[in-house]
Amino acid sequence: MSGTPIGPVRRVLGRRRRPVEPPALLSTPRPSLTYRLISYLLVFPLYRLLFRGRTAGNDNVPLEGAVVVVANHGSHIDPPLLGHALGRPVAFMAKAELFRVPLLGPIIRACGAYPVARGASDREAIRVATDRLLQGWATGVFIDGTRQRNGRVNDPQPGAALLAARAGVPLLPVAIVNSHRALGPGQSSPRLVPVHIRIGTPIPPPASRRRADLDVVTRACQEQINQLLDLGLISGRQLAPARERDALPPSGADPDR
Repeated sequence: MSGTPIGPVRRVLGRRRRPVEPPALLSTPRPSLTYRLISYLLVFPLYRLLFRGRTAGNDNVPLEGAVVVVANHGSHIDPPLLGHALGRPVAFMAKAELFRVPLLGPIIRACGAYPVARGASDREAIRVATDRLLQGWATGVFIDGTRQRNGRVNDPQPGAALLAARAGVPLLPVAIVNSHRALGPGQSSPRLVPVHIRIGTPIPPPASRRRADLDVVTRACQEQINQLLDLGLISGRQLAPARERDALPPSGADPDR
């Protein structure tokens, strides 16, 4: 036997035996009472009745642990619809000043929104979102960053892939079909067209934080979301046949033409 102290060796071995994932990733925050009330009393009738909402691919949603939910973005109604359709709360970034508004602040906080100060750097936003993932949340990212008039993924940004790489969690591509026609950019009032959500298959996190690896995963998310959008509305006897332009799959053309 050598004279090496046993204590330091045990500490090193203990560090090596730690799981790859932080313990927080193994748990999932439970929906609060406020969240459940909003989901079933407000979002449910909005999505299921007003916009005749339907969802496909729910079996692909991890119900436990953190995941980056990556979606196209066509309307301000997208965040609440995503959380309701996926069956678990989805945390989204929101401007910090919204949390100081009476009534609204507690509601959006209970629904999983997290504050980011106006003018905050991309690095700060990524740090805050990563903290949410380490708490076990499903964290939502609109991959284009802003609403798109044609409802498709046109100019994907690497932020979602970077989040997944930092936290070591998968990405879940989701296509929101028709929300850009329901209440898209430039619209002052909603149009009562069907809005459906197609959930894709999870994509593993990037192999590293290098830009090349982030770009590979970002393109994979873009391709899967656009392919889901090309499938159009979810068929079923509950829905009227798609007989008008408003119910067509999104395309590269401006829908208002």
